[in-house]
Amino acid sequence: MSFAKPEGEAVESDVVVVGAGPGGSSTATYLARHGLTVTLLEKSHFPREKVCGDGLTPRATRALTRIGVDTSEANGWLHNHGLRVYGGRVEPFELPWPDLTDFPPYGLVRPRADFDDMLARHAVAAGANLIEGANVDGAVLDDRSGRITGVTTKDGRTFKAPIVVAADGNSSRLSVSMGLNKRADRPMGVAVRTYYKSPRTNDDYLESWLELWDGERGKSNLMPGYGWVFGMGDGTSNVGLGVLNTSKGFGQTDYRALLKRWVDHTPEEWGFRDQNMVGRIQGAALPMAFNRQPHYGRGLVLVGDAGGMVNPFNGEGIAYAMESAEYAAAAIAEAASRGFGTASAEKAMRAYPEQLKASLGGYYRLGTIFVKLIGDPRIMHLCTRYGLPRRTLMRFVLKLLANLTDSHGGDAMDRIINALCKAAPSA
Repeated sequence: MSFAKPEGEAVESDVVVVGAGPGGSSTATYLARHGLTVTLLEKSHFPREKVCGDGLTPRATRALTRIGVDTSEANGWLHNHGLRVYGGRVEPFELPWPDLTDFPPYGLVRPRADFDDMLARHAVAAGANLIEGANVDGAVLDDRSGRITGVTTKDGRTFKAPIVVAADGNSSRLSVSMGLNKRADRPMGVAVRTYYKSPRTNDDYLESWLELWDGERGKSNLMPGYGWVFGMGDGTSNVGLGVLNTSKGFGQTDYRALLKRWVDHTPEEWGFRDQNMVGRIQGAALPMAFNRQPHYGRGLVLVGDAGGMVNPFNGEGIAYAMESAEYAAAAIAEAASRGFGTASAEKAMRAYPEQLKASLGGYYRLGTIFVKLIGDPRIMHLCTRYGLPRRTLMRFVLKLLANLTDSHGGDAMDRIINALCKAAPSA
């Protein structure tokens, strides 16, 4: 870790990155590798806890590989081989991850406290200047242009740069201070999770529950939302649920009580009971489908949750935070080569939001339609009842929901999904 200069003396660099989660740390890593000086600000101190499911699909595995992280089991990663889906019947369906050219055949599990710390240290190893305990409270603006030229922290420090990256999560106070608020026409989710000591800790499949009953299946109330169970490999399982704002009663539901009602009716031998709970139930928001835009303007770049990049189909955010980081860093490096502040550099920066739209805009648009449909648990029940038993259809759905297709030379499913994404207007 590096330390800032004494109070009152501004720290200057090519880029300031606010937030050292997966998006911020990845951005800092890529920027440093491009030869830029990077100041990475984190309000907390590592290791720190983060509310998350801790489970990663092959898309996130690819992102980690691209940035140079060793994802082997020998390096502490727990591998998973597919998705186990409950819904439509008592017994679950097991769907292996698709065999693709563009993505590896395995997902990962790792606690976020360790995961985020590892990525931040990875950024430092690449040459980024990590400053922990730097709680950003505002933007420094140029009086004439209104362009951001740096940030200040609550303890009086100033960090200046011609480009500032907001990677400060869903609330993104930095974005809000620049007048960038969330879009009401985009889906939003809420997720809650906790850990239980469980014999299922070494499960090598991620598990998704598409129906949540508060008693015996088919003889009790079908509750809104979806659930998950991810074995952590350390004696515990991460158990949680998510609810979308398209569901009836969103914002008026006690999500922690909802989680308890669900897990209390899972098999007792799994151990998901109060006496086995490790820690408390915690929640977080899931900003989806580009719910804050523009992703670049007046010197400010939005990556990850700050730019609403959670996948509306499955609630996955880490893969997209890391992908947006790579795109953003490439645009910033190109702008630096043209001279920050020039008209040519601004043209280079516009490549970032355009690339986001080209790669994810159509897919996210389809996702907004999807979440409107499944907001009604009755529709979800019909989909699971008649769709899950059809294995070929479910292989298609798995590829769609996890965004796992080959971009070139894929099978018929890949071509259909890719065509739909290209045809849909960008979110």
